[in-house]
Amino acid sequence: MNNYPEKLILGSASPRRRDLLEQIGLRFEVCSADVEEDNAPGQDPTEMVAANARLKAAAVSASQPGALVLGADTTVALESEVFNKPSDMAEARRMLQRLAGRCHVVYTAVALYWADGGLREVFVEPSEVRFKTFGDEVIDRYFEQVDPMDKAGAYGIQQAREMIIESVRGSIENVMGLPIQALEQRLAELKFDFKV
Repeated sequence: MNNYPEKLILGSASPRRRDLLEQIGLRFEVCSADVEEDNAPGQDPTEMVAANARLKAAAVSASQPGALVLGADTTVALESEVFNKPSDMAEARRMLQRLAGRCHVVYTAVALYWADGGLREVFVEPSEVRFKTFGDEVIDRYFEQVDPMDKAGAYGIQQAREMIIESVRGSIENVMGLPIQALEQRLAELKFDFKV
């Protein structure tokens, strides 16, 4: 048995997560997890993203026991209400209307699974985002520039953020879908080096 993972696998089809791993210079493969996420309303957002990240990592790890598999999940929470990906444009609009002028928290869970090494762990990183106060006219213009349909909370932080976002406390990359600072620190603690 190896005492070091053969490779790093991103268990997600998210182009943003792929970009973030490339940004920190990691060598990895992509193997999207074919799982049904549990996004039922009324859940604790921390527990929900942790469970979904574990689900993705476990699914890929089962067929790749020699690899370190990274599963991740992100959601937006306004107080106790969770905002996942909108089901249609009307729901996307309602989400931004609710978030306008308020503070919310973005939670991203990262699960690291290495079956051959007996590693199964997950951590959750929060970032606090404050939205500007805005109305439907700004939302219309925002949707002309940003597709909200594949994004928790119906927004992304990579483009046109000056239209809706006032401030971020914590990792901006976490809001994008992967807290790369915390990930780098954990990989260093595990003495796993996947740098290109």
